[in-house]
Amino acid sequence: MTFSLSKDLIFLIMQLLDEENFQEARHKLEQESGLYFNMKYFEELVLDGKWDEVERYLLGFTKIDDNRYSMKVFFEIRKQKYLEALDKQDRATAVDILVKDLKMFAGFNEELFKEITQLLTLNNFRENAQLASYRDAKTARTIMVMELKKLIEANPLFRDKTQFPHLRHSRLRILINQSFNWQHSLCPNPRQNPDISTLFVDHSCKNSNDSLAQLTGNSQLMGSVPKVVGILPVDANGPFQQQPALVHPPLSTWISIPPNYPAASGGGNGFGGLTNPASSVRGPGDSDDLFKTRLTEVPETGMLQGINLGQSSTAFSAADFPKTVARTLNLGSVPTSMDFHPVQHTLLLVGTNVGDISLWEVSSREKLLSRSFQVWDIGASSMMLKATLIKDPCVSVKRIIWSPEGAVFGVAYSKHIIQLYDYFGRNEIHQHLEVWNAITGSKLYTFEGHDAPVHSVCPHNKQNVHFIFSTSVNGKIKAWLYDNLGCRVDYDAPGHSCTTMAYSADGKRLFSCGTSKDGESNVVEWNENDGVIKRNYIGFQKQSSGVVQFDTSKNKYLAVGDDYAIKVWDMDKANILTTIDAEGGLPASPCIRFNKEGSLLAVSANDCRVKILATMDGLRLMLTIESHSIIASRNGPKTEKKSGSTRNLEEVKPTRLPEEVNTTRIWNLTQISETSQLRTLRLTALMKTDKISRLTYTYSGNAILALGSSAIHQLWRWSQDDRSSRAKATTNVTPQLMQQTSGILMTNDLTGAKPDYTLPCFALSKNDSYVMSTSGGKISLFNMMTFKTMTTFMSPPPVATSLAFHPEDNNVIAVGMDDSTIQIYNVRINEVKIKLKGHSKRVTGLAFSYLLHTLVSLGADAQLIVWNSEKWERENSCFLRIPAGRMPTAMVETQLQYHKDLMHILVIHESQLAIYETSKLECEKQWIVEESAAPISHATFSCDSQLVYASFMDGTVRIFTSNLQLQCQINPNAYFPADVSSCSASHPLVVAAHPQEPNQFAIGLTDGAVIIFEPLKSEDKWGVPPPVDNGLHTTNEGSLGIGSKRWVQEANVSF
Repeated sequence: MTFSLSKDLIFLIMQLLDEENFQEARHKLEQESGLYFNMKYFEELVLDGKWDEVERYLLGFTKIDDNRYSMKVFFEIRKQKYLEALDKQDRATAVDILVKDLKMFAGFNEELFKEITQLLTLNNFRENAQLASYRDAKTARTIMVMELKKLIEANPLFRDKTQFPHLRHSRLRILINQSFNWQHSLCPNPRQNPDISTLFVDHSCKNSNDSLAQLTGNSQLMGSVPKVVGILPVDANGPFQQQPALVHPPLSTWISIPPNYPAASGGGNGFGGLTNPASSVRGPGDSDDLFKTRLTEVPETGMLQGINLGQSSTAFSAADFPKTVARTLNLGSVPTSMDFHPVQHTLLLVGTNVGDISLWEVSSREKLLSRSFQVWDIGASSMMLKATLIKDPCVSVKRIIWSPEGAVFGVAYSKHIIQLYDYFGRNEIHQHLEVWNAITGSKLYTFEGHDAPVHSVCPHNKQNVHFIFSTSVNGKIKAWLYDNLGCRVDYDAPGHSCTTMAYSADGKRLFSCGTSKDGESNVVEWNENDGVIKRNYIGFQKQSSGVVQFDTSKNKYLAVGDDYAIKVWDMDKANILTTIDAEGGLPASPCIRFNKEGSLLAVSANDCRVKILATMDGLRLMLTIESHSIIASRNGPKTEKKSGSTRNLEEVKPTRLPEEVNTTRIWNLTQISETSQLRTLRLTALMKTDKISRLTYTYSGNAILALGSSAIHQLWRWSQDDRSSRAKATTNVTPQLMQQTSGILMTNDLTGAKPDYTLPCFALSKNDSYVMSTSGGKISLFNMMTFKTMTTFMSPPPVATSLAFHPEDNNVIAVGMDDSTIQIYNVRINEVKIKLKGHSKRVTGLAFSYLLHTLVSLGADAQLIVWNSEKWERENSCFLRIPAGRMPTAMVETQLQYHKDLMHILVIHESQLAIYETSKLECEKQWIVEESAAPISHATFSCDSQLVYASFMDGTVRIFTSNLQLQCQINPNAYFPADVSSCSASHPLVVAAHPQEPNQFAIGLTDGAVIIFEPLKSEDKWGVPPPVDNGLHTTNEGSLGIGSKRWVQEANVSF
């Protein structure tokens, strides 16, 4: 048996051990064979703190001194073990770890070892500045797991060892069953229902008086083996033939043909089909044929069932697929192609329609580098290229892609030119190669045969044989070996569509996606062996306006950009799984791209933007990268020259604050007091004396909806201008106040309302079609286009005081009541599903997180409660930290809003702003208003959750960072007219943030006006963020009479 087949057999045994739940034996085989590194098992060991088992498992794949990645992994594990011993005050164990486990690293970094040793002298190692934010062992292990995972994936010794092969259920049993079918077909007198009770000898249908049969039947040992049922009768496929019927060779046949072997022209009946089947005959050394049975089919019912280790559960969850819009990148031109770095999973390359390329660190939204299209050596280029550029200088990026190891990336442009760059990290790239005429340049191979322009190519390899699939715009699919001997496959794509082909991440499954001339789109999976469509995915509702793009993730999901959304399928199911709109603003056929882990998804959006969607793992990854970027920016890179090479000390050496941190740097708060310092637009209301009680942008970002104290809604909508592809709210254009010709207004029902006790509230549906609203009377449902009242329900008492749409079902709403209950109401069936009880005063704030499946409520009792939104059970609760002397009253309005990560929540109280982590309800950040200062009237996150806009009763608007550090202050004189009396008589009651523009927000005033705010174009942002708390001198916010800040930063600072 060849090494390859021995390796396959070990994988099959691993799968069998998993199916039989022999987990200890399975992990021991993983370790001893060194073939498969089980990342999930490794993470469990680390999180459980089983350090000896962690190192034993690792040693099956690498030694400490194999390379710098391995050394870093072992160092991080032992350092964490050391810190946990110190945290338990177990100094004897800590000294033992220091001497036996950590001393070996002293030879690589003596200064580091001394610093670690000095921790023994401290009563609490958190007195060390770099460890001040260390919380507890559980948190530190969780963060360390993410770091170890990145190191292991970057380690070349683990290459191709972290993914288990994609196998059918119970593959080893299937092979055994096929073997029995073969043996049974050779029996001279085959029985209809053979009795097979052992695997120790070959099967043969013997007479009942046969001594061997009797021995086999009476053997207790063999009888303990489960009976294999459903062996295929011989007559199921007709009489047994001594010679197998001629079949068309599969893909594995034609890719095994040596480059100098004569190839037949034309296609066959399969992806590997040849006109002359004899040309595919292989010698006895070709082991694949050993597993090909003469009985071509084995019924599924005849196979022993098991659990496939290579396939994960098909259950769709938000934690498994990126759905949360975590970041938005503003490019300046339309993105046409994107690709994530294969190792550094938060680096994104983007090419655009004007030929620009840029590299982004998506966690911090930092553009690391940008290049506009330019021919590197125009003098050496062909006359054809020069003439083409003179005639039409417009160049677009058709494809941008990283090399498999991430050291090189290539850019293919629309003018037959390709440029390759070497990448050296961060923002350093060097020109590598320019192919300035991809048509007439020097060629290694020529693949000729398409009779229409080539649309895409898909290179791949199997069994060390490289080949290429190519597709053309007329719907042809061809396959080629690198031999200049013509195509091996000639097929029609479904619907003769313009098609792209791609393999799953493990290289085992082949998919294609395309759109025909009539706009009919399709996604299919191919059976490589037979060259036929294995599965056709269903879910395209109407004609596509362009050629749709697709990508695969985690060997589990297919995603397609179509119909202004992202459509998702499970690879193993034909029906569509879900549709994601990414909060709107997508083009008809958006460009999409997953990172290698499947934790991030880049999606092109309107207005030259790219949205980054993330799973919970992706959010954690970006937060970790972002926090490390802050630390790295303080330190600056340190390099050491040794034997002519440059070595980065940060790979082994701990992050340390440089000496310049001790120098004094003064940061000043940006204060805006003049109208010339910002851009504003004042919207005129129907009733100028009617104060604005509620305010929101529509999700599309082209309108603003306001609810006045008179229970009347007002809607302002921006029209599309000549320079934009769609309408968008802006201070440059005055919107139209929408009014129906019939004179109808969206007015809430006030039956039973008490004006002095009313808390108006509304909620907008995700598609901007409906608004649910109340002003103390019944709840009304309005059509936003016609202003008609669709229905009213829930007559008081009790009075509704807060509303929230369920994120996954617009027919379900959560209604907070003034009797302290929360009612989960189904609008479609007009029924209250359940009442949630837990507050002691009226409920004033509600927010859903579909990621955590939670509903968070906040009441006038200052109590924060987390409810499970599936079982509607209470999970956790806490009370706000109200400053002494400011006891909550029933009339105090408290509000809340989820962060973009859907794990943290902003709490707004007249005395404070606070950010809580949902699962534990821990207050991580808090900003408290000074007792003598004006209270907070309202606050909201910016659309990217990087800013918090807050309005105050004295007319001031303050802008905070996501850490609740004050960044900018807008004084009333900057946005009120010159009439000082109006300034003193009016103040903002509500704030709303634009859903796509992070620096645009609006306020609603007590005089009935709505004002839009944007920074100056020359500034493009609201002031300068204050430095992160690190002991630097900054302007004291409290000295302005504003408030004080309490800040708990959760980060893992490592040596």
